[in-house]
Amino acid sequence: MEHHIFVGTSEMGAAAAKSGADSIRQAIAERGEAYIIVATGASQFDMLSALVCEELDWNAVTAFHLDEYLGLPMSHPASFRGYLKERFVDQVSLKSFNYIDGEGDAELECARLGALISSAAIDVAFVGIGENAHLAFNDPPADFDTETPYLVVELDEACRKQQLGEGWFPSLADVPKHAISMSIRQIMKSRHIVCTVPDERKAEAVSQCLNGIVSNTAPASILQQHPHTEIYLDNAAASLL
Repeated sequence: MEHHIFVGTSEMGAAAAKSGADSIRQAIAERGEAYIIVATGASQFDMLSALVCEELDWNAVTAFHLDEYLGLPMSHPASFRGYLKERFVDQVSLKSFNYIDGEGDAELECARLGALISSAAIDVAFVGIGENAHLAFNDPPADFDTETPYLVVELDEACRKQQLGEGWFPSLADVPKHAISMSIRQIMKSRHIVCTVPDERKAEAVSQCLNGIVSNTAPASILQQHPHTEIYLDNAAASLL
C-alpha cells in the first residue's frame, strides 16, 4: 500500500484522478473496456472534478455505485445517486452506470447489483475512508468474510454524525439508519484501489488504517492487504502519521 501526501486537496484530487485514469486507459488498451467503482462524499469532490477532465474513452467504461442510503429519493440533497449524476455521470459519456436504488426492495436490489458486478472484473475502485474508519458504508465491526457483493447495512452513530457534520442533513434524526453498501470482499477484488482522504477530521482514522493492525474495527485497514492500493492524503489527513 502506497501513500502520497499533498499540501492541498486540489493537488491531491488531481493526482488520485490521474492514477486511476492511467489504469482505466491501460484496461481499455488491453481489453477494449474498463470497469470502475465510484464513491461519493465530501472527500471525493476534488478527485471527481479532476477525473471528469481526463481525456479517456468514456464510452468504453462501465461504472458501479459504491453505496446508497435506504429510503432517500434521488432529488434529496444527500442522495448519492444525485451526487454522482451531477458530478460524474452527466459530465462524461459512459457506456453505462449502475446506480444503487435504495427506494425499493433492498434485498432484491442487492441481488440485482450483485449479479451485474459478479460478471465484471473491476479495474479501478475510487474510495475514501470515513471518520470511523469505514470503507464504503461498512461500519465497524465490518464483515470481512461475506462474499455477497452488496449488503444491507446498519449505519452506526459515528457514521451518521459524519454525514450531518458534512452538511448533508439538517439534523441527526434525518440521517437514515440503513444503507446498501458494496461489501469489503467485493471492493478488495478490484485490480487497483485509489483511496482519497482529505481533512483533519479523518486523521485518526487514517493513522489507524495505515499504521495499526488489520481489524474489522477499523474496516479500511484491510487495504493494507491489497496488492495495488494507493492512498492520497492532504497534510491535514496525514497529520498523525
